[in-house]
Amino acid sequence: MEFSALIRTASREAHSDVGSSSFMTDLLGGRLGVAAYRRYSEQLWFVYRALESPADALAADPVAGPFLRPELARMAELERDLAHLGGPDWRTDLTALPATAAYAERVAECARDWPAGYVAHHYTRYMGDLSGGQIVRDTAEKTWGFDRKGDGVRFYVFESIGNPAAFKREYRALLDALPVDDLEKQRAVEECKRAYALNAGIFQDLAEEFRLSA
Repeated sequence: MEFSALIRTASREAHSDVGSSSFMTDLLGGRLGVAAYRRYSEQLWFVYRALESPADALAADPVAGPFLRPELARMAELERDLAHLGGPDWRTDLTALPATAAYAERVAECARDWPAGYVAHHYTRYMGDLSGGQIVRDTAEKTWGFDRKGDGVRFYVFESIGNPAAFKREYRALLDALPVDDLEKQRAVEECKRAYALNAGIFQDLAEEFRLSA
């Protein structure tokens, strides 16, 4: 089995578990206010800072380097969304939930010491943004009145990717060409599962913070 198919198949159950979390279910169901959406977006800031800050250091790496496509970069758009949601001083009260801090630290650790592990996190986040993330964007636009693909949801808008389906095929080809042995690929698959678990931890923390009354 090609590596792209292997990692997708192995992570399918974990992906389903994350997508059905109570926080995300309530958010997408319109049962939470825009404050919950803002708080979730703030947590993404910590994760994507960990993902994108090492880009220059990893650019020449034969394993991670090919995945660092500028059209995927999210930080500028995310910060624009956060300024829209929280005003010019949005950074003042920016805090990472415990699960977010653990997630960001793991991404940073992989970026520093294990390129194939970094690729696992890269795949989990960006391919999710291009796919399921569009559901979040659509819900946010309809629920809180953000302009279509405008401020507040720009994180989910990939303006430099004209054909997402073709881009995903190119990305899968990079995965299949990953210059590591089968054992390392299996380790990367396990790290992908870990990424989903770390993401689920954020949803659990958010669910506690935005618990709905029974």
